[in-house]
Amino acid sequence: MAVYTVTVATGKSEYSGTNNYIFVTLVGEERESERTLLDNPGLDFCRGAVDQYKVTSPSHLGSLLLVRLEKQRYWLEDNWFCRYVTVEPPGGDKVLTFPCYRWLIGDVKVEIREGTAKTLSDDSVPQLLAHRKMELQERQAAYRWVTWSPGMPRCIDAETEADLPQDVRFDNEKRSDFEHSLHYKLAISFGKSWSDLDDFKRIFWKLRSPIAEYCMEHWKEDGFFGYQCMNGSNPRMIQRCKKLPENFPVVPDMVQSSMTPRTNLDKELKAGNIYLLDYAIMDGVPTNTIRGKPQYIAAPLCLLYQHPDDGLIPIAIQLEQTRGLDTPIFLPKDPPLAWLLAKMWVRHSEFQVFQLLSHLLRTHLVIEVFCVATLRQLPAVHPIYKLLAPHLRYTLEINCRGRTQLLSPNGIFKRVVSTGGEGLVVLAQREYKVLTYRSLQPPIDFPDRGVSQLPNYFYREHSLLLWEAILSFVTGMVGLYYQSDHDVQEDLELQAWIRDISQEGFTELPNFGLPSKLGTREELSTLLSVAIFSSTAQHAATNNGQIPLGQYAEEHFTEGRAQELIDRFTAELKEIEKHIASQNEGLELQYLFLLPSRIENSITI
Repeated sequence: MAVYTVTVATGKSEYSGTNNYIFVTLVGEERESERTLLDNPGLDFCRGAVDQYKVTSPSHLGSLLLVRLEKQRYWLEDNWFCRYVTVEPPGGDKVLTFPCYRWLIGDVKVEIREGTAKTLSDDSVPQLLAHRKMELQERQAAYRWVTWSPGMPRCIDAETEADLPQDVRFDNEKRSDFEHSLHYKLAISFGKSWSDLDDFKRIFWKLRSPIAEYCMEHWKEDGFFGYQCMNGSNPRMIQRCKKLPENFPVVPDMVQSSMTPRTNLDKELKAGNIYLLDYAIMDGVPTNTIRGKPQYIAAPLCLLYQHPDDGLIPIAIQLEQTRGLDTPIFLPKDPPLAWLLAKMWVRHSEFQVFQLLSHLLRTHLVIEVFCVATLRQLPAVHPIYKLLAPHLRYTLEINCRGRTQLLSPNGIFKRVVSTGGEGLVVLAQREYKVLTYRSLQPPIDFPDRGVSQLPNYFYREHSLLLWEAILSFVTGMVGLYYQSDHDVQEDLELQAWIRDISQEGFTELPNFGLPSKLGTREELSTLLSVAIFSSTAQHAATNNGQIPLGQYAEEHFTEGRAQELIDRFTAELKEIEKHIASQNEGLELQYLFLLPSRIENSITI
């Protein structure tokens, strides 16, 4: 008689436990154990419980291949979330871990594999090959591509979050927190009209912070305007200006009063000290009508100067893209209110671009493509699935909620935002047409924009630190499971994954620059780094944090070498945290958006 010790861990979130019947069958290479009801004295499978049982077999099962879990209704249907199962074979052999992290809903049977990550070529046992194939067939039936809007990245086929499989839904605590936060924001948005700045202080009393206080005190200042271009909520627009655009006829005399003595605009252009914000993408975008009142948007051009004493400051603003007598250029020497209003219209355009393009399109929708392709093409045992899973958690639900609650014809954007309705679709379609793979890679994007030497550009400095840490971590993981470029080329599941990303997700993008085949380990490492960076650091730069980067609540990797790489990655993030904290000591306005402890592990809000 062979006796196996089986440990079953139930999820820790609310309602993860169950009072239904749970059965287990151990599937070995030689035979299966008896189907065993898991039933100890007292309550089994409570929230957060780790329960231990004995499973017997007349003889040894051989190498364990699968654990089969079955849930059957007892009195009422009661869903169950299983974290993992461990099995200790007879004779004191090594304890095997079978990660699950899945919901069992209804009378259902689930088979899970031992946790060692394996590519397709690592498997030779017919039963395991069949398991991989069946898992992907089931996933491809559950997760389907759909076109939400023409000229946009494709997304998950789900009209609302309720249509999603339970495995990618929020847990109950997350759902409760999100809906409470949403109701609070709606109460702010749709309360009584605001008549002066003091209303802001009263409305946002619960959201006070040193940064918010600083903004309230300094928002009118040119120096703070320039700082926000680099380190505000949309730090990716600024670019070096080598030559003035033809539709922006600024002449040296106009801006001379903003320059230091013994220099002029032409000299500063050559010296690389002139920068530009160009919102041409806003030109002609249809505007919204709110409560019967037509809204307005600008398509500004804003020239900035890196002043040796005052830092980056705006020196000229034109609010439309067409030059002419009826398109004035506003200057700092204009009447204070006129100059302030010009800056406010730039910020108004900045808000539209930030929310719809920098935030929604370039993080949420880009990562949804990776999420759907990963679920459709990589089984849970695949090392790349294990690597990406923590960084794709909850993204499908938050995006579904965004499409129904924010972007729908009667959503929040339609009710309160100038580009709500048709405008937001037009704006996103324009950006999608020019979206490039290069622009998603910080080491390429910053030089392309000519901002590698821009002082006090903390977003750039911190982004590059995090990119290098992520790339180093990913490169180590890729090297662990792919011994050569040939291994990458021959991984049929991986090649199906990249085809799904490039040909299904990012369809209608001939100039995106992402190949439909992966030829080298370096190409794979870069692509994975783009996915992880975009879902963590880049999203954090335009949003706020939830789950700290590098903290993996679900342990998909079980082998020691992979865990060592995770530990090394975590240690490097701690060093980056110390560096950023030290850099911010003594600063009146601190840049803390990219502190690793404030970066969420995935796009969840």
